[in-house]
Amino acid sequence: MEKTQTGTLLDSQHVSQHSNIVSTQSIQGLIRITEVISEKAVVVFSVSTCCICHAVKRLLSSLGVSPAVYELDQERDGPDIEAALQKLTACSQALPAVYIGSQYLGGLDQLIAAHICGALVPQLKEAGALWL
Repeated sequence: MEKTQTGTLLDSQHVSQHSNIVSTQSIQGLIRITEVISEKAVVVFSVSTCCICHAVKRLLSSLGVSPAVYELDQERDGPDIEAALQKLTACSQALPAVYIGSQYLGGLDQLIAAHICGALVPQLKEAGALWL
């Protein structure tokens, strides 16, 4: 299950009941996102050639986190996942997208803001991505 920025829990049954909100193309992507973020403590949806995505991955790595990274330009279902992320985040440029403990954090701006204010490390510890 996934908790979106609006606080709604999403699962495959919920998605199919609300298919008018999410396009047919992005339903499969939404289901895949839900599966992926429930399996890993930190997930980054990225594009391999994006410098902003690279900065997100570097910041997390510098903190000792090994996120599950999905390079959507290299994934077979990448376009479906990206379409779903655009619906979930309500923005046309949804990448990079960072999930910590199945919660959507945001992109680079939100990640840096959480780091600067001291909220990022506790979130990572709570999600089980850091042990120190």
